[in-house]
Amino acid sequence: MAKRKRKLQKTLVEKILDRAKVSYEQVEFSLDDQGEAEVEHELVFKTLVLHGEKTGPLVGVVPIEQHLDERKLAEASGNKRVRMIPLKELAETSGYVHGANTPIGIYEQDHFPIFIDESVLKMDTMLVSSGKLGRSVRIAPQDLIDLVHATVVDLVVSD
Repeated sequence: MAKRKRKLQKTLVEKILDRAKVSYEQVEFSLDDQGEAEVEHELVFKTLVLHGEKTGPLVGVVPIEQHLDERKLAEASGNKRVRMIPLKELAETSGYVHGANTPIGIYEQDHFPIFIDESVLKMDTMLVSSGKLGRSVRIAPQDLIDLVHATVVDLVVSD
């Protein structure tokens, strides 16, 4: 007998994508003891919320295995410097807890400027959080860029 795939209840982010008629795939994963996701790491992008002295809150989206270069983000966003939002202020600023920040939900809610690392241009699909721990959406990078009006630039620390 074939195993039936369990239908996941849609997150707010998935409902936003539906309204925008953007194609995506729901991805659910478990977290290991260190809180690391068991998914295709090369496709996963993390969403970091920062604050610039000129722009206020802004978002950097980089591959999960890379580190955000704050100087590059500051330059791209027109700030002299940017700093990570302190963890205790994160949910209040972005509307999401650490590990569940999503460029889709943040843009929909607050229209913060979104910057995505240029490595995404070499990919057919990427994974970003769907606003809930253990949940992501697989989406075409250009669809995400268009939806959140992102600026695509080099954002990662060079080797």
